[in-house]
Amino acid sequence: MQAAPDLPGITSGQPLEAHGPVMVSGLVASFKQLAKEAPDRIFACDADGSVSFGQLASNVDALADYLDEIGLRPGDRVLVMMRNSRTTLALIYAILQQGLVWVPMNPLLIGPALDHAVTLVKPTLAICDVDLLETLASCEFRPALGVINLPDTLTALDGRDRLEPAPQDCAALMFTSGTTGPAKAVMVTHTMLELAAKAVIRCADAREGDNFYVWEPFHHIGGAQVLFVPLFSQVVLTLRNRFSASRFWQEVSEAGCTHIHHLGGIIQILLRQNETRFDRDHNVRIAWGGGCAIDAWRLFEKRFGLEIRECYGMTESSSLTTFNAERLVGSVGRPLPWFEVFLKNQDGLVIPFSSNDKGEIIVTTNLAGAIFPGYYNNEAATKEALRPDGFHTGDLGSWDPSGMLMFHGRMSDSVRCRGENVSAFEVESVANQHVDVEESAMAGVPAEIGESDIHLFVRPRLDATIDPGQLYTWLLPRLAPFQRPRYISVVSEFPKTPSQRVQKSRLVEASHERWDSACISHRFQNEG
Repeated sequence: MQAAPDLPGITSGQPLEAHGPVMVSGLVASFKQLAKEAPDRIFACDADGSVSFGQLASNVDALADYLDEIGLRPGDRVLVMMRNSRTTLALIYAILQQGLVWVPMNPLLIGPALDHAVTLVKPTLAICDVDLLETLASCEFRPALGVINLPDTLTALDGRDRLEPAPQDCAALMFTSGTTGPAKAVMVTHTMLELAAKAVIRCADAREGDNFYVWEPFHHIGGAQVLFVPLFSQVVLTLRNRFSASRFWQEVSEAGCTHIHHLGGIIQILLRQNETRFDRDHNVRIAWGGGCAIDAWRLFEKRFGLEIRECYGMTESSSLTTFNAERLVGSVGRPLPWFEVFLKNQDGLVIPFSSNDKGEIIVTTNLAGAIFPGYYNNEAATKEALRPDGFHTGDLGSWDPSGMLMFHGRMSDSVRCRGENVSAFEVESVANQHVDVEESAMAGVPAEIGESDIHLFVRPRLDATIDPGQLYTWLLPRLAPFQRPRYISVVSEFPKTPSQRVQKSRLVEASHERWDSACISHRFQNEG
């Protein structure tokens, strides 16, 4: 499945040789070498100061020894539910160094979605921030080594032999939202994480001395991939534990950052902020990422004096598949040198560059390991995605006349909200548990900021009534913030296909009274 099909005239991207050979050197080996040869080189900076390669390596070794002492062995799965910090950074490297499998988990996740994820991967150990111990301990599955938070002080043991994992070994199980079922765990290899970092370097045009502002959570592939960029480019990371629109440009300016990452509605959110001197008083030259609205593209570049570099990809294909270095507004660009991309229509026919028809984006590679080996414990989903002709992304694309890829969203039942892919199945399965709900349907609607807001439609049980505000309050402790509906509509019937699938497009297009959860949020803000 890995090799590109024989499609004369329908290939895209450039051959590997045009960019020089693509070598996989190994995350662990690269880190160890730099820690030995350049221990004083700065890896990252945070609110507490800078962290050198040598300091990080010392912390990594101490954590690796701790993981070994408590009984973890190569291949064991370690669930990590921690917020961004230098400790989390060191723990991730320690897990990879020990040949363990990192299972990053969103610290905001709660309820059935969290229980499903933990039960699916069955981690040997779960490590979390101290305030999340109770949340994880309440899950149905109990890790063999328990749920813990890390000790305050650890010391590395001298002379400990450490075996380096192979490039094809599983490095992480990263969750991506399901579309017709629960979230799936992508098996991410060491090679894939390395390629993801190298893709960022190409997309963002990284140069020696650059400084990357890292606000995105480490549990998300958007944040995870950047944590390995300093291994392959002489850049420094500026780490923050969350995104703050009001302080964004001041923090970026004071840290001397040259690069920022955008996803979700970040571009629009920053454009809505009041103008300050920091809008131009900074060193940022590149904003790289995905999801920039066409009408905001040039406005953002002009206001903040930088260049937007849009990219496209999925966790399953080493995060980035294409990037736009040619500044064509609205395009996600051309493939990275280790990928080829083609489009197929509903009849399975390849769409040529000369056509502007939309089709499913399919990715192939000539570099072993660039595309994921499958979904963990989900053979059916793996077979659906990995086919003889390539990796079927489930995304829609089209070609620009020059051969640039245009992205048109998901083909399946998932909504991009607040930078996260939200599975309709997950939200609906929770809503359907309410005593008065007979059936529910989740759909995405245009958002004021970002890609989409969530609109939840509910059909009451016979002789029952539903108050949207009360239903929303009931949903709060059962859904993560990014899963919660912005709008709720109560309907008497759902339009359905002959196969009894809800026709969500008709629901959205019809005129329904909708309750807006923003009214609750605004009330709480005013009361506070």
